Amino acid sequence: MADEIEYEYRTVRTVRGADGPVISKMQQDGWELVDRTQGMLRSSLDFRRPKTPPPWRLIGAVAAVLVVLAGVIATAAVLEDGDGGEQKNAPGTSTAVASGKPSAAPTPAPAPASASASTAAGSAATEVITPQNNPEFAALLKADSCGSANLDFATGYKGRTVAFDGSIVHMAPHGDRDTRYDLLLGPGDEGPRTAVGPAFKYEDVGVLDLKLTGEKVPAAVGPGDRFHFVAEVGRFNADQCLFFLEPVSTGTR
Repeated sequence: MADEIEYEYRTVRTVRGADGPVISKMQQDGWELVDRTQGMLRSSLDFRRPKTPPPWRLIGAVAAVLVVLAGVIATAAVLEDGDGGEQKNAPGTSTAVASGKPSAAPTPAPAPASASASTAAGSAATEVITPQNNPEFAALLKADSCGSANLDFATGYKGRTVAFDGSIVHMAPHGDRDTRYDLLLGPGDEGPRTAVGPAFKYEDVGVLDLKLTGEKVPAAVGPGDRFHFVAEVGRFNADQCLFFLEPVSTGTR
């Protein structure tokens, strides 16, 4: 009788409107969407996928590998017996090489780093990353919100500062507080219609946390508002396709 398929299950909660990229990413990893519950601001997505076969199903494959390995070992033993005993050093081979001992030549000490190199490294670490001075960041702003470029950039530049022109895609209260918000940001000027680039997220921030600057600083912000965002790179949540940032400053434009 055929074995019944056993499944593992996962529930992903995301901001409403970001369901599509999350579903696409999960399906690429082998998950099947079985249910979707949508609220006013958030969605709950239920997935399942077949569990990994139990180890006993692999016994046959392991046994076959062991048989092959036994044959290889036996063949190697026969070939070794046929070599006629101890192998003599080939002419021209040094004693050090034949005996397997390393030469006595000292390993040169590494050259000390110059003061100018240290200064250059420090300048690179404090430089604000923009699409104009960093090709990786320029490519990220045009990449899919669930693509590998998000994780690669978050890993390589965690804690660094980035700056870009963008807009607010979505805004929702954080928990039960009406003065704290979760903001979804996107590159460009399309606001809620943003379809290209990472889903940047400011989580649990107030208007003062945005550090608004410019000639006309608004008292409140909302979806569609356009700003010049300066932020610190945080983590990337691959399950939700969200790229977390921490606000440094927000310039009106």
